[in-house]
Amino acid sequence: MIGKLKGIIEVIGEDWLLIDVNGVCYEVYCSSRTLGALPSTGERAELSIETHVRETEIKLFGFETDFQREWFRKLQSVQGVGAKVALAILGTLSVGDLTNAITLQDKAIVSRAPGVGPKVAGRIVSELKDKIPTPSIIDGKTLGGSGSAPEGLNVGVVPQGGTSAAADAVSALTNLGYPAGDASMAVARVFQDVGEEAHVEELIRLSLKELAQ
Repeated sequence: MIGKLKGIIEVIGEDWLLIDVNGVCYEVYCSSRTLGALPSTGERAELSIETHVRETEIKLFGFETDFQREWFRKLQSVQGVGAKVALAILGTLSVGDLTNAITLQDKAIVSRAPGVGPKVAGRIVSELKDKIPTPSIIDGKTLGGSGSAPEGLNVGVVPQGGTSAAADAVSALTNLGYPAGDASMAVARVFQDVGEEAHVEELIRLSLKELAQ
């Protein structure tokens, strides 16, 4: 299976692109958000790839990050959500908006995506409420994100002597697009309530509710 492609962008279409990897051009389907974030044709790009193999075809789907690809997989675990609908959702909502919508059980936000009706949106927020992907933190870097936590991270707001889960939660929230100071303050408030035994997933979930208020 193909997990990542690095090469030169040859053509960008409405919902696809051609990327030249050492003389071989791959056709990759992407969300509008991913296509809009790519460099121009003729420039180098790197995409995380999800490979779908069917009896009659092989399709490649491309994403800016591994985290977006994980969301693509999670969305398709919901009945009525195929690759096309999952891409439409990721093209309409950022992963931060999608995470908030599911955390707050707000199906109206999810239904903004083309092809997503109220019933499907309801199943998405219901079935994924306990399956929200979390960016993986390894050696200080966030897989599927923008690398290490942004410069200027206000780590001083997180309780000194706190767990690594708190720092990981702050890094995950900044990776979702929240300002570092806001993320750190939200995690600090949650940390004081739940204590040092909290897992990073719980800290992220509760901090998202704090940030949404």
